[in-house]
Amino acid sequence: MHAFAHRTTRTLALVGAAAAAGLLLSACGTDGGGTSGSDHSGPSAAAPSTATAAAPGPFNDADVMFAQMMIPHHEQALEMAGLAEGRAQDPEVKQLVTAIEQAQDPEIQKMKAWLKGWGRPESAGDGSGGHGSGGHGSGGHAMAGMLSDKDMQGLAAVTGRDFDRMFARLMIAHHDGAVAMAEDERRNGRNATAKSLADDVVRTQSAEVTELRKILDRL
Repeated sequence: MHAFAHRTTRTLALVGAAAAAGLLLSACGTDGGGTSGSDHSGPSAAAPSTATAAAPGPFNDADVMFAQMMIPHHEQALEMAGLAEGRAQDPEVKQLVTAIEQAQDPEIQKMKAWLKGWGRPESAGDGSGGHGSGGHGSGGHAMAGMLSDKDMQGLAAVTGRDFDRMFARLMIAHHDGAVAMAEDERRNGRNATAKSLADDVVRTQSAEVTELRKILDRL
């Protein structure tokens, strides 16, 4: 009797251990990509950041062009902001430089992620004429407000109040170009996430233009 009970207890223990091991293996099998691969938005370590930057939903050529053109536009704004280091004198100019850097670098990364998710290149192609060339037959505001190399060299050559004045004047034109591009996206784009960013560009850069005009008036 005692031997039977001992055997039964031992058998139950083995069954319990096997079941526990099976549950552990099952859990491990669903954790690291044991999906069929048909769902491209399946779990992964990068899923949270990818989801926030992916611009889900339908998109059209206007959305693609908006991202492709706004990336170099933002990049040049960051180049201009970078020149303020050691050159800008006015505290409000310095504050705006910081705001531009904080807003536009993350937006560049978002737009690059959209284009990657859409399977489109970051650049609309060579032959756009470079900085300050205006449109290339793909919309009236394709590269509106872009500075020429001469403009950038002139900005780099001045300091103090002269820099502040030139920076304000050039950034007003640059922001006006970005707002025009964003307004095109709001009218013609299809992707909700891209249009939301266009709304942000119109709102924030229009407000910064107002501030820059006030700064320019008192300098």
